[in-house]
Amino acid sequence: MRAPPLFDVRLMNLLRTVNRAYDRLLSWLLVFSVVIIIFPVSLQIFSRYTALIPSYIWTEEMARFLFVWMIMIGAMIGVRDSSHFEVDVWPHMGPRRAAALRIVASLFILGFALVFVWGGYLFTRFAWNRTSELADLPLWMIHIAWPVAGVTWLVFQGEHLVDAVRALTGRAPPEPEHPAGGSAA
Repeated sequence: MRAPPLFDVRLMNLLRTVNRAYDRLLSWLLVFSVVIIIFPVSLQIFSRYTALIPSYIWTEEMARFLFVWMIMIGAMIGVRDSSHFEVDVWPHMGPRRAAALRIVASLFILGFALVFVWGGYLFTRFAWNRTSELADLPLWMIHIAWPVAGVTWLVFQGEHLVDAVRALTGRAPPEPEHPAGGSAA
């Protein structure tokens, strides 16, 4: 008699498909934010060192907002690629020991994600009806990056945790070992 599946294969395939699409969206948003940040930073540089255009004060605030979002989106992608929060310092281990270590690491990352979700929620709620001083931008648009990152980490790391549990219980082939500093894409 065969053991029942630990997690429904169809559900996991759907989760992987959604996660891959969300990862691609995040990658494009990261590229888009890098391209957009060039504009306010260039305006700052030109206005400081030339008299060709007036000095715009909103550009510094806009660049700061975009920079925060770039960092958070990069962290989200890093969790998906297993290149953020995880450091490979252990010697080569067998598949089950490696899976057990990935489970422990995943639990810590999930705990950290929950802190970001809850703290980010409070942070966003605090800023909900406030605006920035210079550009009069709604502050919730910047503060919401924290809970969004936390929820994204929960989803991405949840997939990694399920894979590790399945590898530990022998119900799925273990993930191939990848060299230090590299990520399994």
